[in-house]
Amino acid sequence: MTTVESQIRQMVDRETRAWDELDAEALVDLFHPDMVWPWPPDAHSHDPASWDFPWGRYDRERWRACWQQLFDSHELVHNRRWTVRVAVSEQGDGAFAVVDVDTLWRHRRTGHDFLWLGRACKGYTLVGGEWKLIFHTGLLDYGPGSSFP
Repeated sequence: MTTVESQIRQMVDRETRAWDELDAEALVDLFHPDMVWPWPPDAHSHDPASWDFPWGRYDRERWRACWQQLFDSHELVHNRRWTVRVAVSEQGDGAFAVVDVDTLWRHRRTGHDFLWLGRACKGYTLVGGEWKLIFHTGLLDYGPGSSFP
């Protein structure tokens, strides 16, 4: 495993810890100021022409507040993540990680379950010697071969 691949895996692990610890501040610390995060309407919508872009370009305070609202209103039942692949650019200044996600949230008041289940592509860029998450696709179902139980 290359040093860069190891650093990207550590970034994925840092993100997972932020979710596990319901730490909105640690989560937004991972994001590049130009971060974008489009979402498919469901895990079977592979055509990006149907995707949504609810949060726009990264805004630290807005995004932190939104994640904190989720953490305050929902209990994290489980958060299972598997890093399937890390790819690094020839120049070593960009990378992406493919991560399978199985995260179950339960609304604290209503008991309603909210499941994140699918595969994400997380893009990273090296800025000033530090890796930052610059894009993230919403979760998609790719069928057999994913890491889901």
